[in-house]
Amino acid sequence: MKITKLQLVLVMLLFSSQFYAQDLNQPEPKEVREFYVASLVKISDPVLTNLAEGKLKEKMPVERSPGAWDDRTHVTYLEAFGRTLSGIAPWLELGPDNTKEGKLRKKYIELARKGIDKATNPNSADFMNFNKDGQPLVDAAFFAQGLLRAPTQLWDPLSEEIKKNVIAALKSSRDIQPYYSNWLLFTGMVEAALLKFDDGADMVRLAYPINKHMEWYLGDGMYGDGPNFHWDYYNSFVIQPMLLDILKAMEEAGVGREKDFEKVKERAQRYASIQERLISPTGTYPPIGRSLAYRFGAFQALSQVALWKNLSEEVAPAQVRSALYAVIKNQIEAKGTFDKNGWLQVGLVGNQNNIGEAYISTGSLYLSTEAFLVLGLSPEDEFWTAPAKAWTQKAIWSGQSIPIDHHY
Repeated sequence: MKITKLQLVLVMLLFSSQFYAQDLNQPEPKEVREFYVASLVKISDPVLTNLAEGKLKEKMPVERSPGAWDDRTHVTYLEAFGRTLSGIAPWLELGPDNTKEGKLRKKYIELARKGIDKATNPNSADFMNFNKDGQPLVDAAFFAQGLLRAPTQLWDPLSEEIKKNVIAALKSSRDIQPYYSNWLLFTGMVEAALLKFDDGADMVRLAYPINKHMEWYLGDGMYGDGPNFHWDYYNSFVIQPMLLDILKAMEEAGVGREKDFEKVKERAQRYASIQERLISPTGTYPPIGRSLAYRFGAFQALSQVALWKNLSEEVAPAQVRSALYAVIKNQIEAKGTFDKNGWLQVGLVGNQNNIGEAYISTGSLYLSTEAFLVLGLSPEDEFWTAPAKAWTQKAIWSGQSIPIDHHY
């Protein structure tokens, strides 16, 4: 059979595209989303299933790191739930449907609602500590953030009694004095939820964290953790996402700070661009700073900026999807990431107990769910349908051209 020049070109293009996909080591986009969903469920299921049954305190192991301040049992359970809820919320907010994924969402929406009840009902075996010691303020904030990220699925359907318990739990966290650092945002996040779901927001506690972080901005997408710069991932673990969510809640409530919100979104966009460039060709990233046991939760800001469709022009959604896939796959499949019952273990790559600080315990590790915020984008969104694309380091270290990086 005679092959025309056109046919030859088409064959060559097909071969080169297949080779390129293999070089990226990426499945088809649909399979990548399935991997993200399966990974989020694998992490979240033990927390949500056991809490829904009122057995979280009974079943969850409490692994502590060397030099732990105490046994952490008075704080670790709210850590696990608050952080899981914050990370899974955008996916749940898509709601149930008749697809396989939609039916799975239905299951976890129902588990999350039951968990909210168990966590805030004073008569529940799993009633959680929202106001004793300092740590509960942190995770009251993540809990509040989860509610704000999925109000249709996680707040509106709750009974009035459960809503009353939630509000009481959040308000009780006001007993805790925040440190003069990113902790101010925890007070602001709690008040942002009270602004949306109650009529009792403290406007000073809401505004003060915004005022200070606008003051603590250091340039090129980076905020200080307090007055000083810390080389760690707290701009992603806490600062940038909470600034975005607090200001969004204020805008929706009609008490917005439009200029500050625009600045924060622009800075988050720049920070997300930096985060994307930190991911190596093999899906690793620098192990810098504290709280490395939060694993790929270090990329919450990148995931949220992609969810909000606020990526810079130089960063395509598909390259973020591809980069985060490589990062998540590396870490979630490492031996020792989970114990024999499916609970996360302390470590960055597998089980490395020594990497945890004195405040780290099993519940802390569920901040890793924050990498999955992009699952709040519809399966039909470009983020999930465009062909795999080399991220910045993958491209440049294979000899491809990349856009010049510009400071903000």
